[in-house]
Amino acid sequence: MKKFLFYFLIILFLFSCGKKETYKLKEKYIDKPAYGDILIDSSIGEPATLNPVLASDSASHDIIGLIFNGLVKFDENLKIIGDLAEKWDISKDGKIITFYLKKGVKWQDGVEFTVRDVKFTYDSFMNPQVKTAYRSLFEPIKKIEIIDDYTLKVYYKFTFAPALQYWGTAIIPEHLLKDKDINTAEFNRNPVGTGPYRFYKWETTQQIELTANKNYFEGQPYISKYIYRIIPDQSVQYMELLAGSIDMMTLTSELYAKEAAKEEFLKNFNKYAITSFSYVYIGYNLLNDLFKSKNVRKALSYAINKDEIITGIKRGLAKKITGPFIPGSWAYDENTESYDYNPEKAKEFLYKEGWKLKEDGYLYKDGKKFEFILLTNQGNKEREEIATIVQQQLNKIGIKVNIRILAWSTLITEFIDKKKFDAIVLGWNITQDPDCYDIWHSSKTKEGEFNFISYKNSRVDKLTEQGRTTFDFEKRKKIYREIHRIIADDAPYTFLYSPLALPAVHKRFHGIKPALAGISYNFTKWYVPEELQKYKVTIEK
Repeated sequence: MKKFLFYFLIILFLFSCGKKETYKLKEKYIDKPAYGDILIDSSIGEPATLNPVLASDSASHDIIGLIFNGLVKFDENLKIIGDLAEKWDISKDGKIITFYLKKGVKWQDGVEFTVRDVKFTYDSFMNPQVKTAYRSLFEPIKKIEIIDDYTLKVYYKFTFAPALQYWGTAIIPEHLLKDKDINTAEFNRNPVGTGPYRFYKWETTQQIELTANKNYFEGQPYISKYIYRIIPDQSVQYMELLAGSIDMMTLTSELYAKEAAKEEFLKNFNKYAITSFSYVYIGYNLLNDLFKSKNVRKALSYAINKDEIITGIKRGLAKKITGPFIPGSWAYDENTESYDYNPEKAKEFLYKEGWKLKEDGYLYKDGKKFEFILLTNQGNKEREEIATIVQQQLNKIGIKVNIRILAWSTLITEFIDKKKFDAIVLGWNITQDPDCYDIWHSSKTKEGEFNFISYKNSRVDKLTEQGRTTFDFEKRKKIYREIHRIIADDAPYTFLYSPLALPAVHKRFHGIKPALAGISYNFTKWYVPEELQKYKVTIEK
């Protein structure tokens, strides 16, 4: 019935929208870069803010990454290269980084970019009144010394291994935000950056529009306009992709394996399967009495069949994980307990904690039923399906799970940030360096910070601090693998899987070169040959 309804909706949608779609991909054309055309992207979630100091959600960073720049960035092979910085020197002890900035870079309002903007960005992150989740990235800094308009020295209190990577954080303009309340500034919805695209318009709950920056210091992007449509349902996104209303989306595993494998789809779209630095998990609010016991949390992990989720929902397009790092990375400990599906073992752990099965089939302790609400975000069908499977599997051992689906911004700001949840199905995009201080250190539990489950382990605190303060690879490897083992044993999450990224893009877009960094790292070099352009757009200065 569900599949029938899906196909019915596709037919209905195509019938209603198809008459408007006149574009047809030409077979013969001259393939060379040309300026023009529009790329219409899609997202299930709306950005919370476009200020990089405040933004903590992926939807916000999707847009921020096109408007702003950091001092450094990752290339296609995940090697750190210069962005706003021309070059840099690192002292032998690793405690001083000297940055030499590119000259002639302009903010999108024409004001020159200088080291004062870098210093202002640092000061903003360190301002205790600013609601940022990223303060710990800059807390190890002792001071910043301005040498001249294009040279600055960053002095660290101690050797800080991921320091250079974190200067990939977007820089904000001093001249527009000085003496302003960054938390509430108009800038947060009308930003000005140094990046390849300029902010144009934000229609709340509908879309955000950006236009190419003609004066971008690395050259004007070929795609003249970028539209980010908020479509809170991936099935609807797919229908709009087929109808030509959007050009790009992230496919679900089912769509990738079935619908997007058909000849008609492949005639018009390219699809990709790329290793992602991300994982999906179920997180437990450790302030909730239900989840304070390690044995209870272990029981939940044993009672959830991850293989069934990966096979059934992800179509095998994911790798099972046991902890907070990605399989194949040097921080991942292959020998860590994997919590393979074992409902009988789950019951044993629960019985140890005093939970008893009653005639109604549910577990009780001190007269209270084991019952909780599992939250996830609207529009992500795979997470909704995970929640349903978890509900069914936990019901088998006597736990009642109620599912609640919320809009992305509501879930984050009203429930996650305020710790008003029992358990959640969510995912993390993680950095290439395994530094996980912000997620697992016990000091990072304030509103808007990333340890929203309130995890606390003094050994993990010490190890996350040590992992940041040594450049010795073998020592760091040992530290992070121990972190992996301890967190897995504490089971504050049920770690599910690391998925493949599955983007699909209309075939008229050329210049896409899949790499370790994904496909978007060279977005400014994507183009549509002139004869294939669907929209004619002229960019004014």
